[in-house]
Amino acid sequence: MGTRALMRVILDTNVLLGALISPQGPPDIIYRAWRSARFELVTSTAQLDELRRVSRYPKLKTILPAHRVGTMVNNMQRAIVLDTLPPPPDGMDLNDPNDVFLLSMALASEADYLVTGDRRAGLLQRGSAGRTRIVSPTTFCIEVL
Repeated sequence: MGTRALMRVILDTNVLLGALISPQGPPDIIYRAWRSARFELVTSTAQLDELRRVSRYPKLKTILPAHRVGTMVNNMQRAIVLDTLPPPPDGMDLNDPNDVFLLSMALASEADYLVTGDRRAGLLQRGSAGRTRIVSPTTFCIEVL
């Protein structure tokens, strides 16, 4: 009787920030599910750097206390942290080049899900990357949690 490893999930930075900005919304439900060990979170040094950088933007600084972002980044050090990411395969173009690293993370970690709230970047329209399904926070809550 082998125990199945927990599913691996990547949360787009916008989902992580959403968890801090609006408690009780789908992003927060997903983040709390990870904190209670319902799945393995996959992140990367690139994403942790992005989280720190974006949280200092003036429009977010007013609604996001720095200590809450710091706590989240510290918690995420216990996730699966990818130090180096492979270059994305050819043909993985997105409207937002800043999100290409998420596809690299998905492929490198063979994650089960990539959860994103960004409808402009083209991630949700792709639907998948390798074996990774790309879904919205609401879909993830309904189908998985």
